[in-house]
Amino acid sequence: MRLLVAFLIRNYFFFFFLILEVISISLLIRYNQYHSSVFVNAAADYTGSMHEAFTNINDYFGLKEENQELARENAQLRNKLQSSLSITDTSFYFRDSLFRYTQARVISKSTRRKNNYLMLNKGKNHGITTDMGVISGEGVVGIIVGVSDHYSIAMPLIHKHSRLSAIISKNNQLVNVVWENQDYLYGNLNDIPIHIELEKGDSILTSGYSFYFPKGVLIGSISEFDDPGNGGNLNTAKIKYAVDFNSITQVYVIENLNRKELENLKEESEEDE
Repeated sequence: MRLLVAFLIRNYFFFFFLILEVISISLLIRYNQYHSSVFVNAAADYTGSMHEAFTNINDYFGLKEENQELARENAQLRNKLQSSLSITDTSFYFRDSLFRYTQARVISKSTRRKNNYLMLNKGKNHGITTDMGVISGEGVVGIIVGVSDHYSIAMPLIHKHSRLSAIISKNNQLVNVVWENQDYLYGNLNDIPIHIELEKGDSILTSGYSFYFPKGVLIGSISEFDDPGNGGNLNTAKIKYAVDFNSITQVYVIENLNRKELENLKEESEEDE
């Protein structure tokens, strides 16, 4: 102990200098927007690299289960291609708009917070930008909200700020999907007109009215709803998500190739009002 104290006394100028350096750098990052942005991106790449390394180790010991999941997703995608997609020599697209898909792997995630997230192993260098949709072989996952050079962050449906335009499959009735609890398996439907009749198992799909997803991607199915005979007004319902966010490993990031054109057209129409 005495040797340690003696060492610190002999080198206290050096340690004092290090402390001042840390304080200076922290102040520079905190009050300078450019340096703060550089630090955040560098930190994202570093943490992303660490998460990816640990994920690679875990994946090695779970290759059988992952291969089974990929085979199941490929079968589902083949069925979708035959039933709802048109094909050209260079791309495939839904009937109402062009979409491009980029495969990505989940390398870190949370499912038991109010603000959950998914970290993916694809970023700017792979063509990923913010406001892109994310799906899996089972259904809708979320939206890209942060991007670095090699990684990206997605806000999943299980996030307190998540709100997604959807339709009830059997009648095309427009509703909204939100998340209002701590259970990553279930979400809520809002804005359901009182005259709409619901049944357990009714499929909830993307409406196609947002620029994130094509129309008709599965979100989940109704598990509970109010009974008008018991005094409820039937304006909300509970759905079970198609995606199990606790076990998801493979996703597809969606780029709407017509997004800029659609956004410009929308802005022009709003200016005329």
